[in-house]
Amino acid sequence: MEKSCSLLVHFDKGTPAIANEIKEALEGNDVSAKVDAMKKAIMLLLNGETLPQLFITIVRYVLPSEDHTVQKLLLLYLEIIDKTDAKGRVLPEMILICQNLRNNLQHPNEYIRGVTLRFLCRLNEVEIMEPLIPSVLENLEHRHPFIRRNAILAVMSIYKLPQGEQLLVDAPEMIEKALSTEQDQSAKRNAFLMLFNCAQDRAISYLLTHVDRVSEWGELLQMVVLDLIRKVCRTNKGEKGRYIKIIISLLNAPSSAVIYECAGTLVSLSSAPTAIRAAANTYCQLLLSQSDNNVKLIVLDRLNELKSSHGEIMVDLIMDVLRALSSPNLDIRRKTLDIVLELITPRNVSEVVQTLKKEVVKTQSGELEKDGEYRQMLIQAIHYCAIKFPEVASTVVHLLMDFLGDSNVASAMDVVVFVREIIESNPKLRVSIITRLLDTFYQIRAARVCSCALWIVGEYCLSLSEVESGIATIKQCLGDLPFYSETEEGESTDSSKKSQQVNTITVSSRRPAILADGTYATQSAASETAFSPPTIVQGTLASGNLRSLLLTGDFFLGAVVACTLTKLVLRLEEVQPSKVEVNKALTEALMIMVSMLQLGQSSFLPHPIDNDSYDRVVLCIRLLCNTGDEVRKIWLQSCRESFVKMLSDKQLRETEEIKAKAQISHAQPDDLIDFYHLKSRKGMSQLELEDEVQDDLKRATGEFIKDGDDANKLNRIIQLTGFSDPVYAEAYVTVHHYDIVLDVTVINRTKETLQNLCLELATMGDLKLVDRPQNYTLAPESTKQIKANIKVSSTETGVIFGNIVYETSNVLERSVIVLNDIHIDIMDYISPAVCSDAAFRTMWAEFEWENKVAVNSVIQDEKQFLDHIIKSTNMKCLTAPSALDGDCGFLAANLYAKSAFGEDALVNVSIEKQADGKLSGYIRIRSKTQGIALSLGDKITLKQKGGS
Repeated sequence: MEKSCSLLVHFDKGTPAIANEIKEALEGNDVSAKVDAMKKAIMLLLNGETLPQLFITIVRYVLPSEDHTVQKLLLLYLEIIDKTDAKGRVLPEMILICQNLRNNLQHPNEYIRGVTLRFLCRLNEVEIMEPLIPSVLENLEHRHPFIRRNAILAVMSIYKLPQGEQLLVDAPEMIEKALSTEQDQSAKRNAFLMLFNCAQDRAISYLLTHVDRVSEWGELLQMVVLDLIRKVCRTNKGEKGRYIKIIISLLNAPSSAVIYECAGTLVSLSSAPTAIRAAANTYCQLLLSQSDNNVKLIVLDRLNELKSSHGEIMVDLIMDVLRALSSPNLDIRRKTLDIVLELITPRNVSEVVQTLKKEVVKTQSGELEKDGEYRQMLIQAIHYCAIKFPEVASTVVHLLMDFLGDSNVASAMDVVVFVREIIESNPKLRVSIITRLLDTFYQIRAARVCSCALWIVGEYCLSLSEVESGIATIKQCLGDLPFYSETEEGESTDSSKKSQQVNTITVSSRRPAILADGTYATQSAASETAFSPPTIVQGTLASGNLRSLLLTGDFFLGAVVACTLTKLVLRLEEVQPSKVEVNKALTEALMIMVSMLQLGQSSFLPHPIDNDSYDRVVLCIRLLCNTGDEVRKIWLQSCRESFVKMLSDKQLRETEEIKAKAQISHAQPDDLIDFYHLKSRKGMSQLELEDEVQDDLKRATGEFIKDGDDANKLNRIIQLTGFSDPVYAEAYVTVHHYDIVLDVTVINRTKETLQNLCLELATMGDLKLVDRPQNYTLAPESTKQIKANIKVSSTETGVIFGNIVYETSNVLERSVIVLNDIHIDIMDYISPAVCSDAAFRTMWAEFEWENKVAVNSVIQDEKQFLDHIIKSTNMKCLTAPSALDGDCGFLAANLYAKSAFGEDALVNVSIEKQADGKLSGYIRIRSKTQGIALSLGDKITLKQKGGS
């Protein structure tokens, strides 16, 4: 066995010259120099240096010192030096320190006595401890509590030694006597801890004798009592009733730590509703009473665990949990909302939504920096509530629409997506939503929000008044035509040459954006920024939001405006009996589109209109000039049908996930079920009775089935050496989050004894060997199990390599066997995950590392290739199955996964079928770190060629 280490200090290894300096300083009379020298000696010893020459020097010059710091360092030195030889016998020179320790235990100074007693707790050598026992026992009755409490711990450590019970036969009786008379709380805690560890029956007897006074004991002693109760109840469930009463009485203790431990103990010992409700109430009280954010996060974790296992009880406490939103910390608020959203039922949804509405209103004050981010979280929570419970949608939709012009673009985007979903799922609210949207449209500041709002206007303005209002609103926000004059263009050109532009319009750089289908579109970065609302002059908009965004060069938004106007004009033809009005609206729409094209092809802006936006605007012009019934049907019906299908797919996926979580194993037809009302109540408390029923239900539903052995264990064995090598080695690799454990089996296949056999390992990548395996002696044809621990710090493919080195009596030189490399697969750290399309696009835009892999596969079917990539990368396809239906010759899909370290892995697959039947295209991988992007790319490159 490796020896235990009770002291760790970082120190860079020194040179032998330092050892001489230490020796000289210890021999001198300067106390401060001795202190520094002792510290250096201790740090050198902890880092592997032996320093055998220092022991006698320390015995001669340090032991007699009266300085407290020197004596404390002396004890640390004695703690870490080897006190036994290779055979486990105590070294003769250790006798020299026994007399010093005895003198310290009888020293008039309380500090020297106390630290010496504490030092004895870390000694395991009976030969050293035995002569000190009388002095230790004398200190049990010392007047100073510091000495008594450490003397009790020393007695406990002696009693727990292999021969300790023979050395201190009556120790439990002495400690019990001391416990009954002790007044110091720390000493009482130590005495009870000694009985708990060494004489459990006496500890239980003392606890039950003083059960009425437990609530008056100190915090330290109460914590030990809870440990004892947990241990006793696990080994003897029949005694649970008596002890749970003690736990419940301690729930009213003044100490928060005791209350927290009580709640955790209740949950671990009992699954009865009464106990769970008491524990949950306790956690909620701590959540509100504690000011430390770390404590709040820990308590929320405990509540989250209760929610998973006892959701029906936690539902009643949902409003208590919601009170944690009063904390200004965003992590606490986010975790609180995550818990609450899974506890919402038809009974409490109105209360929850009312609270969330109040919180949204509070964020308008702008007092805190992160109000925008918090508002976004609240909007997403309200969105979830309104979709899950449509009856509350009417109470929140109009409130949230006030935030369409929010300076936080993400928050405004969440609102408009929420409105888009509500307007489809709640037909009764459509008229009021459209009216409110048209009234507040001019306040929208971001291009992305404008685009979504325009789509809503184009799809859901159905009546004559709505269509006319929609067209009028768009015209107002675009302003007067044309967007620029020839004079302005000339001035713009001249001023750009002179670098002195009057009335400049700053145009930011453009960057690609990822669309919902995985394809790219050009988007102006200015669309992510907010600008001031337009001013109104004599009832008209002086500078509309759409005009301002168009003049920054955002022609993608211009194409959306053109499509919306096209839909509105086509619908106007159906609802407006007057052809004159229809022709007038059509002409105005065409004028707007032509002006956009004129602006895009002019030199007024630094960059021209992109080809995609140009084609879309031209298509709209052609449609308005020559509209057929089929085209009208596509524009006015098919778009809406696609959106409805997308929503139904989303709802179907959520339903399937809920069903998957709810799946439990069922009982066999002949299994017994005990009924609560038929249970015998003899001698059973309410909690015990409920526990029995819970156990019966678990047994009936198969939750007590024991896990079987891992059938795939043999598949994870890696051969490290050849069968003909003198030493055969194979490793079983276990990957668990941040740790890799190599269980290496080494077999000596020779007839000779192998000496100093060592497994030398090294790593590549973000892997780190924790400790170097020690040397072994292997008898002929014997086997040895060697374990090696490796820490992992990131998700990337790593390599472990090394060799086995050994010596034999016949060969003078050391023999070396090179081992096969062990490749740590990135798939061991990646698991499928789900995120929203908006979150995917946000991460895709933010992540800086991209790895682009060209498609090169023998697979000729697009869907088969996508399935193969999903299987090979262990990722989740976010693209709905309905979006992948049909056969059009190309396919685009988004994949997502999370690593064990919380990293996000994004993949976009874009492939097209060529004329010869082969697939071409690219697989793009994006991540926040370089390692996961490169490793995942290598994995795809290896796996994509074949179909297996």
